[in-house]
Amino acid sequence: MVARLLLRVRPRGPAVGPGAPCRPLSAGSGPGQYLQRSIVPTMHYQDSLPRLPVPKLKDTIRRYLSAQKPLLDDGQFRKTEELCKSFESGIGKELHTQLVAQDKQNKHTSYISGPWFDMYLTARDPIVLNFNPFMAFNPDPKSEYNDQLTRATNMTVSAIRFLKTLRAGLLEPEVFHLNPAKSDTDIFKKLIRLVPSSLSWYGAYLVNAYPLDMSQYFRLFNSTRLPRPSRDELFTDDKARHLLVLRKGHFYVFDVLDHDGNIMSASEIQAHLKYILSDNGPAPEFPLAYLTSENRDTWAELRQKLVSSGNEETLRKVDSAVFCLCLDDFPIKDLVHLSHTMLHSDGTNRWFDKSFNLIIAKDGTAAVHFEHAWGDGVAVLRFFNEVFKDSTQTPAITPQSQPASTDSSAAVQKLNFKLNDALKTGIRAAKEKFDATMKTLTIDCIQFQRGGKEFLKKQKLSPDSVAQLAFQMAFLRQYGQTVATYESCSTAAFKHGRTETIRPASIFTKRCSEAFVREPSKHSAGELQQMMAECSRYHGQLTKEAAMGEMGVGSMPMGLLALSTGARALTDTYLLCDTWQQPKGLSYLSCIWTLHMHR
Repeated sequence: MVARLLLRVRPRGPAVGPGAPCRPLSAGSGPGQYLQRSIVPTMHYQDSLPRLPVPKLKDTIRRYLSAQKPLLDDGQFRKTEELCKSFESGIGKELHTQLVAQDKQNKHTSYISGPWFDMYLTARDPIVLNFNPFMAFNPDPKSEYNDQLTRATNMTVSAIRFLKTLRAGLLEPEVFHLNPAKSDTDIFKKLIRLVPSSLSWYGAYLVNAYPLDMSQYFRLFNSTRLPRPSRDELFTDDKARHLLVLRKGHFYVFDVLDHDGNIMSASEIQAHLKYILSDNGPAPEFPLAYLTSENRDTWAELRQKLVSSGNEETLRKVDSAVFCLCLDDFPIKDLVHLSHTMLHSDGTNRWFDKSFNLIIAKDGTAAVHFEHAWGDGVAVLRFFNEVFKDSTQTPAITPQSQPASTDSSAAVQKLNFKLNDALKTGIRAAKEKFDATMKTLTIDCIQFQRGGKEFLKKQKLSPDSVAQLAFQMAFLRQYGQTVATYESCSTAAFKHGRTETIRPASIFTKRCSEAFVREPSKHSAGELQQMMAECSRYHGQLTKEAAMGEMGVGSMPMGLLALSTGARALTDTYLLCDTWQQPKGLSYLSCIWTLHMHR
């Protein structure tokens, strides 16, 4: 089974969405309201981004056969070649012609947009484990700032600063710099901002800078995936000013923006969070959050019952909230516990449908858990990096800061849901399914303390290729075979790009894995190094082709996590891996990526 993604064409409106006009700064905007003040407008490059190319059919078939070569015996491979030739000259040729024609009729977007997005939202499987990923923050370098209340306040303020900076058009555009000395400079920025948006990408390209698609960013905030029969929908209400907080399965809301759009004082936010943390009431008997872990059609039916039971306005407050802050009442024990907690937890204290949940554990361990239909890792990773940097380098409060003297009991609203017997039965059933599913998930990890990416680079090896080779060797050692594997790669260099698939299993990884696992004594160290170098070179070629939208055979396997492997992600990533067997002998290596800041 595969999970399918797609990016919908951006809306044209004055308030939200990529390409929207920059909002004027509010009169009360001070230095604490914004993360940065980019002289190049956030969406300056968006209109001139190149379109995602449609790969040639013959190239797609050639790459497909290369991916099949290590998986099949000679007879199977010859049969596959015959089928490919028949496809290329027959129905494949006709379908490709239709695809090219359709692409020409939709020059405002990418050819994958409509069907990709539809297929994602029509998937009926629960989004927990199957779709939603997480990224875990490093602790605050100043240990005293890892107090739960302090860190929750600082991260919340930084997240709202990001929101305001994005909507004001003051967030630095996302650009991949191949030559930062030329392109990531004040002089270049002052020049490129004068270039019309319709031509700006070409100006960046001349100095080896590649602006990335930012059309997904507006879905970061005030957004929720709503369950609907057969096909879900994405809901965004950027006029809402309140934060949603979950604790012990209870729902709370309070405003984090005032009527003028300015961020409420950090001391007020701190006071409201302290008030929520002091609520000693018992957990609800029927935690509503379990419903977001259900089969999407089941959840759609139950949601309609919620609305019919008088909960429509309450649900709207959940759906329209700026984001969801989850305050957990326990510390994190180790990396395995962290992964389980941030990926799924016990199901009571997450709203899995929100664009993202910012999770803060009792000991200050923090992570972002996000719904995947609206966007990919590029947007979330940028948010992740900016929030960590801002909350640690320019924190809104200190551990000694005192909460504001305000009546939080009046400012904070605890949401109450009206539940009838049918809804209670639905919640109980959802909990049983959730608990049973989580028992089937095994996560383990190992931290390799020797070597690392810098060592591998000195050996002229790609760290990513070595990680993928390690997966191949591990699977061969455990199961005695080479199988189809998956790695995602961002195509954000193109307008409305999403991700493309790299197929790391190759004749090179198979040969190298068998040499290391089955007959290491037959090869010298130099020969083994040479095999690794071949794997690295070929994997680099695959990665480049995928990033340039040339693969044409990409589909995302349904796994615990799929995250862009763009250049920024690769520099900040450690891997925890889980391997499992799929039906019909297809196997995928799924990675839970826990990102740590190194900058």
